[in-house]
Amino acid sequence: MRKMEIFNKPESKEKRKHLRKNSTKAESILWEELRGKKLLGAKFKRQFSVDKYVIDFYCPKLNLAIELDGEIHLEKVAIKYDKVRTLFLNNLGIEVIRFNNEEIFESLPLVLERIKDEILKLRSN
Repeated sequence: MRKMEIFNKPESKEKRKHLRKNSTKAESILWEELRGKKLLGAKFKRQFSVDKYVIDFYCPKLNLAIELDGEIHLEKVAIKYDKVRTLFLNNLGIEVIRFNNEEIFESLPLVLERIKDEILKLRSN
């Protein structure tokens, strides 16, 4: 399978659109900080699909995915699913960084610093 065949598949378009329209509060807050290349000029897309997975935020140029985890991600099944998903993305060369929603609400400047550090690291490679 060629790389382009797994990104933003047409069959996931409605799901991605629904997720964008129904963003969580944490996603909306972080999106305001990422949109329009505000963070070190990196262009992020939201609700971007890779194969069967939809990534909260993705920078194609850097192969950087940002995932926000709500309480459901603390459940055993979700933890296992997230591990499989992250491994799949890593095998495609996509770096995944995760934050829980509380980090967005309570420590947004630290979250943004972590993302900036990752952007700089990936640009230097």
